[in-house]
Amino acid sequence: MLTDNQTTLAWIIGACLFGYFLLIVWFGKRGAKYSRSMKGFSIAKGKVSPWLIGISFGATYSSANLFIGVPGWAYMYGTPVLWYTLGCFGVTWIGLLLVTKKFWEQGQNNEGSLTLPQWLGNRYNSKALQVIVALLILFNIYYIVAQNVGLATMFETIIGIPYYWGIFFGVTLTILYISMGGAYAQLITDGIQGIVMSVISVLLFLSLFWTIGGGWGTLGNLTGQLNNANPALTAPTAADSPFYSGFAIMAIQWFLLSFVLLPQLMNKVLSVGKKEDLRTFTLSAGATLFFLSTFSVFAGLAARVLIPGLTSSDSAVPAYVLEYFPTVLIVLIVMGMVSAILSTTDSLYLGMTASIGNDIYKVVIAPFLYKNKNLSVMQIDRKAVRVARIALFIIGLISLYMSFNRPESLSLLLQFGTSAIISGVVAPLTLSYFWKKANRVGAIASVIVGASCFMTLTGFGIQDHVFTALLYSSMLGYGVMIAGSLWAEHMNSHRKVKQIEQQQVL
Repeated sequence: MLTDNQTTLAWIIGACLFGYFLLIVWFGKRGAKYSRSMKGFSIAKGKVSPWLIGISFGATYSSANLFIGVPGWAYMYGTPVLWYTLGCFGVTWIGLLLVTKKFWEQGQNNEGSLTLPQWLGNRYNSKALQVIVALLILFNIYYIVAQNVGLATMFETIIGIPYYWGIFFGVTLTILYISMGGAYAQLITDGIQGIVMSVISVLLFLSLFWTIGGGWGTLGNLTGQLNNANPALTAPTAADSPFYSGFAIMAIQWFLLSFVLLPQLMNKVLSVGKKEDLRTFTLSAGATLFFLSTFSVFAGLAARVLIPGLTSSDSAVPAYVLEYFPTVLIVLIVMGMVSAILSTTDSLYLGMTASIGNDIYKVVIAPFLYKNKNLSVMQIDRKAVRVARIALFIIGLISLYMSFNRPESLSLLLQFGTSAIISGVVAPLTLSYFWKKANRVGAIASVIVGASCFMTLTGFGIQDHVFTALLYSSMLGYGVMIAGSLWAEHMNSHRKVKQIEQQQVL
């Protein structure tokens, strides 16, 4: 039952959310004219400013994980979680700087790539690879569920809205404006949300000065209080956590370096209209990553000192905000966290449904359905957009159902889906940059073996540490890619020699 304060807060937040709803639906309607083609629906290429696309990249990256999940880890394990947050900015941005230019340039080949699966398919001249990677991207459903859980947890903790209603709100709102405006609506709204989130992240850090206290020595004071509560909270590593050893932390850094290769993030690179705009995009993305990944974790550490004994670690930041912030700031922070969640969820929905329309329907289904009907390329493209919109509603319903059972850790659920994708695509994507012998046989084998290895290690409990399982699977993927490519090249050379010999005999 809601208290009087929660009732008042619920009405204020409800009014703000309604205004927010109208704003993003308006952007959705504005984007409708750009989303009639598959190109407009999936990347809105050249229609949005590069600095706004960069902010959208950071906003999509951050999600409920950096505002709820990672601070929840900080609440449970203490300062070892800083290994993760520092890597989110430094390591991920390095990864972005390494891959952006080449990825964008290769994305312009063959009339341009609209999705990561199509990019890989074009690079290796393989429709089979394009379809396999598109199917692999469906693992992002776990990432969407993690966002739904984060949104519902925040509403439940701060204003007492039942968990299920929070999930329903998030799914319905996101599907509505993505179905109308496609990539244009997603990029614009994410850009706005990223600015709000950056302000909120800094505000959460500044709150330490009035909750923990100590002036310029606030961080030292916080560390001391954590150490007094439990010395393990300030150790370099934390037993029974994702940060249990130096090797585990190294595996986490590998995850953060390769995280940039996820389709919902690489699609942002493809959205940049001109090559000279890539510098603006990467600088904007880096600045946003810094603000969003660095500061909010300290609210989780402060909550461990000030509000010990929470039943759910993922509720650390919502509980901290509710306890120590005035109503006006609570409303602002709630809107910021809603922005963090929706900015990732919309990119995930868009990436998955664009792949279904562009990489599965156009490549596999449409040629079978219309092989004797002589439809134009434009007609097939419009049908693909329609299929993508239908898939959006179906995936929304599936994520709604999967979100009803609250997971133990939002962050671990998120890492599972993303790691399955990364373990498959990391070798084919990175080796395509600098290894001339990389070919489609090696790429297909690497995607299948890398992703299968990760699912086997985690699914059968062989390796419980998700990040270590990803590292092992990625390394196996590289090995299979190299071996498969060399074997295919050898067989091709052998075949050519035999053909020459046969021609000489004739």
